[in-house]
Amino acid sequence: MPIVRSPEAVTHEIHGARFVSYATPNSGSKELCAWRGEIPAGLKAPAHTVSREEIFHLLDGELLITLDGRTERITAGDTVIINPGATLTVENPTDRTAYSWVTTSIGLEARLADGTRIAPPWAN
Repeated sequence: MPIVRSPEAVTHEIHGARFVSYATPNSGSKELCAWRGEIPAGLKAPAHTVSREEIFHLLDGELLITLDGRTERITAGDTVIINPGATLTVENPTDRTAYSWVTTSIGLEARLADGTRIAPPWAN
């Protein structure tokens, strides 16, 4: 039975945010990956278009989520369903770190506005 203990989770940092990965092929997952996101106060991540569906659940804090040009304020307990091909921007306009939980299928890629492709290691 694969169990990932908290101290064993792998941490990655990109664009000022921290991603703590728990479920990946390296940890025993066959189809899904999942991570905790830590979005610092004042951060606005670059817009990116995702290749796979993501389920974004806000554990703590408050964020502005822009999905395909529509911006919504979300608070702890809210879940955003991000479909493949959608363009997403995450912004933390508050003075404290927000924490999220994201689940997607293995193989997720993101494309930035300048065309740069990112295959996040926590999703592959």
